[in-house]
Amino acid sequence: MLISIKVVTDSTSYIDNHIKTSLDIYTVNLSVNFPDESFDETRVSYGYFYDKIDRENIIPTSSQPTLGQIFEVFRTIIRQGNEVLAIFISAQMSGTYLSAISAKQMILQEYPEARIEIIDSKTNCMALGIQVIEAAKAAINGLSMEDIIEKVLDLRDRIHFYFVPASLKYLIKGGRIGGASALIGPLLKITPILFVNNGQTDVFERLRGTKKAVERMILKLQQDAADFGLQHLLVHHINDEQQGQALAERLGKLYQKNIDALPIGPVIGLHVGPGTVGLVYSTKSK
Repeated sequence: MLISIKVVTDSTSYIDNHIKTSLDIYTVNLSVNFPDESFDETRVSYGYFYDKIDRENIIPTSSQPTLGQIFEVFRTIIRQGNEVLAIFISAQMSGTYLSAISAKQMILQEYPEARIEIIDSKTNCMALGIQVIEAAKAAINGLSMEDIIEKVLDLRDRIHFYFVPASLKYLIKGGRIGGASALIGPLLKITPILFVNNGQTDVFERLRGTKKAVERMILKLQQDAADFGLQHLLVHHINDEQQGQALAERLGKLYQKNIDALPIGPVIGLHVGPGTVGLVYSTKSK
């Protein structure tokens, strides 16, 4: 029997369902939890989710897929006689990666010959999604597990994810901005440009006003594209399709290509809030 490599990821990759189906990508879902109700993040209306936060003035928590959920997906693939390549949200952002390691050990007790490889993407959203999509394409094209892993790790080092929140409200509510910054930032209209830095969210720069921050983010993209070449590019937004599409159209004219504007779901969105826009891109070299 011909052995296939099946790619597994989690819902924070925010890969379009059509792409997941066409590339046979398996997904385990994270969830969001309010005091009175919980949602699988793929099954809740974004409008309802953010309205509930504003109405109740509560930032929900998020939870990783259960060990059992990951185990079942792995076992389904192994029972088919296939191999697993799993690529998950940064291990510093979620316990999903460590749960997957545990699920692998459980599978190996039942199926000692099984092959399961797990990669820490060191990021999230479509910065994770791009790694997953390229891995799935490589698997369909018949590359070996070793070659696919090498390809993903090389790509991982060339991916950038910058984003600009519309306000500091969610960052302050969630305790990610505290002390003097929580008091002074909104008064001075200080807007941080955030980025994913080796698996963690960090501040790239702080500017006066959201518009200046977005322009600086675009300039960073242009500088990296000029220096290292541009391979992938897409726009992310949180519950603000109009702003996301406007930025995508602007960049599409700049680079003479169609740019997708893709929504970020609740698990990541709850940390920075609606109105956030971001750029995910990879360069051709480091």
